[in-house]
Amino acid sequence: MTAGHSHPGLLDRMVRGSLGWLDGARGHFRPPANVTTDADPNLTLKPLGELAELTQLIGVLHPREDIRQTARGLFAFAWNETKDGELFAELIRGEPFATYPVELYGVFAQAGLRHAEVDELVRTTTRLRGWRVAREDHTRTLGVLNAERRIGLRQHADFSAVLALTGLGGLPEPWALDRKAAYGVTHDVFHLTDWGRNRQRLSPELAGYLRLWLPSWLENWLEEQLWDLVGELLAVTACLPKAPHDPAAWQRLADAQAADGSVPELGAAPSSGDPDEVFTACYHSTLVTAFAATLARIAADEAEAGPSGGDPALVGGRTPCESESAP
Repeated sequence: MTAGHSHPGLLDRMVRGSLGWLDGARGHFRPPANVTTDADPNLTLKPLGELAELTQLIGVLHPREDIRQTARGLFAFAWNETKDGELFAELIRGEPFATYPVELYGVFAQAGLRHAEVDELVRTTTRLRGWRVAREDHTRTLGVLNAERRIGLRQHADFSAVLALTGLGGLPEPWALDRKAAYGVTHDVFHLTDWGRNRQRLSPELAGYLRLWLPSWLENWLEEQLWDLVGELLAVTACLPKAPHDPAAWQRLADAQAADGSVPELGAAPSSGDPDEVFTACYHSTLVTAFAATLARIAADEAEAGPSGGDPALVGGRTPCESESAP
């Protein structure tokens, strides 16, 4: 089902509200002073990396200039918090086999923000034997390979071969998909399509499998009110050719969004007034909502334009603002 005339307005309000809340929460994305020591990067750098990944895309692809401007401001903030890339040099010097500094740097490199020492370091470390050790998490390996491509490095493994080992590549029995596996499938799609920028990389077989089973998965996690996963599944839906549209699912996600623009990861908005707890409970699902609504907005515009309208989210096609890949 394609979007109705009021749907783009709903999507724009959801993106604008999400970005407004994220903008007000900037301080919570700032890495702590001990980020380069033994601190867990999932707690110290992951939120900043996710902010950069998704606001960079929104800042380039969203059709509305006011929304792009807000997203570009958040992306510029994220780059500033890396000390214009110097943070990545420190991380790589401290952990030469670690993949997360390369994954995070790839987001900025794709946008044209480079650091000469980081470029030199990654050219060296990604050729080390320790870098090529096989990882059990094949979805994560797709993310690493995507980062290598973004930076302009030779990929350390064959992307298609790794994809075949993932949850999506194996076309898992849909009725057995638990929460962890579902997140794996969504991220397989994101890494394969470069977060929706290169959707033609989704093969007809994978697209057909997803088109068939996404409605059931969506309904399942809508019932559980796991809004974070609902948002990711809606983003995957928007990556499909001639993306189907589920107005009821979007309305339910919109109803879960608080007046301040935040979206809780699970259930109702946090009852605690502690800012740190509220941030932890909402930041990722709020980012995902803005991301998913942006991809759905692009799909709605394509449906409205018809076959001759092109595909602005595909690499090689014209984007709504081609020249604005960096803030």
